[in-house]
Amino acid sequence: MTSPHTAPSKRRVILEDDIDGFTPAQLLLLQSPEVEVLGISAVSGNIWRDEVLAHTCRLLELAGHPQIPVLPGPVHPLLNSEAATERWEALYGKLVWKGAWTKHWVEGDTVQSAPRYHAHDVVPDLPLGNPGVVRPSDEPAALFMLRMVRQYPGEVSIIATGPLTNLALAQSLDPAFATLARELVYMGGSLNPRQQRDSVSARQFAREFVNSPRREFNIRWDPEAASIVMRAPWRQITMVPVDPSTATELTPELLARMSAADTTIGHALRRREPGFPMWDELATAVWLQPALATQLETLYVDTNTAFDAGYGDILSWAPGYQPGLGEQAQRVVHAVDVQAFEQLLVDRLTAPQPPAVGLPLPLLPPGEGARRADEGTPAGKNAMPVEYENEPAK
Repeated sequence: MTSPHTAPSKRRVILEDDIDGFTPAQLLLLQSPEVEVLGISAVSGNIWRDEVLAHTCRLLELAGHPQIPVLPGPVHPLLNSEAATERWEALYGKLVWKGAWTKHWVEGDTVQSAPRYHAHDVVPDLPLGNPGVVRPSDEPAALFMLRMVRQYPGEVSIIATGPLTNLALAQSLDPAFATLARELVYMGGSLNPRQQRDSVSARQFAREFVNSPRREFNIRWDPEAASIVMRAPWRQITMVPVDPSTATELTPELLARMSAADTTIGHALRRREPGFPMWDELATAVWLQPALATQLETLYVDTNTAFDAGYGDILSWAPGYQPGLGEQAQRVVHAVDVQAFEQLLVDRLTAPQPPAVGLPLPLLPPGEGARRADEGTPAGKNAMPVEYENEPAK
């Protein structure tokens, strides 16, 4: 344990995520030498938990960090469910994105691939190869978080880029959890975002907030968990809502810069699909370099947990206007230095990496360009034998 008079040599962090591919947000932390990633906890959201676990294990293999534990969280939200969400839609209208519950797009002209709807216990083969070295821990994510904040009181930052289910469980198990952590940074919520980029992708992603500016998926998946976490007595909470992300986009040009290195990370990133706002990357980047946030505001924030038209929407108050029902003051990021943010990603992701472990990247079929790193192939559906760029790591 660190002495009370000695600062830790590295910044300690736990990442709470619903990772659905080889994503820059996690790589940004792994490629930062000043950071010690204590663990990555998996939560259902964009995809089901078991698929999140597989993607996370494979990412750690390719990034050369097999020592980092991967912790399983619960499969389902605290109260919300697919059936309840379908009932809500029948009453109040269709949601743009429902994560693992999304069966099809409401509109057919989206730039995104078809949703990969499947049962919660199905894990499709991963396009970057299935994990063979890194395995999920047997320790539940909430218990791991509690153990870490007690081992390093006041030193562990928690970055949540998915639903807040694991954090709510940890807080419910031990009311001292939030006070023992150093801080919480989360990507979630929406206040009053507006489209800032003129691209097909930006126009289509604006559909999620143009008529429902207070709704955002990470919070909407598990509103009760979000409210528990937002009312916990954290030393500091930083909210990175949708609002600043509308100024960002993983363009082909930025992706080319980020994947320019002749490393496993570089080769894997070249298979990622461009076009998405950089929601999660903003959260990890703002934690790494707080000066990237160019506009901040203090607000008291909570989540609407009433099963009405605003279920899962963000509630916010300026200081002095809050009802005083447990909601906490949060540092809300409204804007970021996009150029500096992009340069940080390029610098860290093109830096040398530790040796990758496990199976090397599969070769792409002849003539096929970049393949989505977050799009799985159903088991048994491969049209050709898998080849590898070199021999499997020993």
